[in-house]
Amino acid sequence: MDDLDRDILSALRQNARIPVASLAAMTGASRATISARIDRLVANGTIAAFTILTGREIQPTGVRAIIMIEVVGKFADRVAQQLRGIPQVKSLHSTNGRWDFIAELEDRDLAGFDETLRRIRLVEGINSTESSILLKTSKVA
Repeated sequence: MDDLDRDILSALRQNARIPVASLAAMTGASRATISARIDRLVANGTIAAFTILTGREIQPTGVRAIIMIEVVGKFADRVAQQLRGIPQVKSLHSTNGRWDFIAELEDRDLAGFDETLRRIRLVEGINSTESSILLKTSKVA
């Protein structure tokens, strides 16, 4: 993989539907070269898929955060069930190490986030939490 391949991949990450002619103009390579490079990147598995992001995925949201959750052992299943029932919890991951769960939260604003965090902390079986607000996302998937 050389700089041209990296430039092509970078452009395709931003817009998977960018025309080959635009890629050629951006990179200074011919359209035939760009097409051949894309075909090779697909054939060798470097490019596994071309995809889209929906408006919801790229529009700015209110507050997004990661919450690490420590649970009293015997309550793990009950805690997971209750967390899955909170609409602001967008995903829930079980983990190893200090934290038992990591929850990804999305809320309308800081006041809403504070209320959701309070609600989570009141769930029976949660021993402690640590939260981090996500400021900027550089890469999706």
